[in-house]
Amino acid sequence: MLIRVSKIALSAAIGLHLLIVTLNNVTDYKSNYDFVRHVLAMDTTFPGNALMWRALHHTPIYHVCYVAIILWEAAAAGIIFAGTWRLWLARHADAATFHRTKQVAIAGLVLNLLLWLVAFITVGGEWFLMWQSSQWNGLGTASRMFTIVALVLLFLNTRDEELHGAK
Repeated sequence: MLIRVSKIALSAAIGLHLLIVTLNNVTDYKSNYDFVRHVLAMDTTFPGNALMWRALHHTPIYHVCYVAIILWEAAAAGIIFAGTWRLWLARHADAATFHRTKQVAIAGLVLNLLLWLVAFITVGGEWFLMWQSSQWNGLGTASRMFTIVALVLLFLNTRDEELHGAK
């Protein structure tokens, strides 16, 4: 039972993290909006780099991108919490049932992994050259969160043994 409860707790912890990130982005919109604006404008990348044609200089696009990130975070959190709840309800079930119940939590964790990999590491980091900025470089955080979520996903997806006394 300890392994199952650990899987549930770690899934819930990722959901909680995303919930707090979402709340922070909504209640302190300007702070992270500025991050998105600077990354998309590429205004702190290496001077004279040949890829400045990628830079975006249109305020509505900044808002659309930032709101999309917030909605992505909120959706992933909601799906993870829904999956965690399903896992909690199935914690006493046989191993096969508990394993099948993981699907919603897995979907939420994958959605979260895609946020870090696609939005931050690939689009922000490589397309908009975020790695070149000493001020607006979120690759460390994105890489750390991708790793944490990936480890939780791998742990969650490991096979479960039958519980003693389970029917």
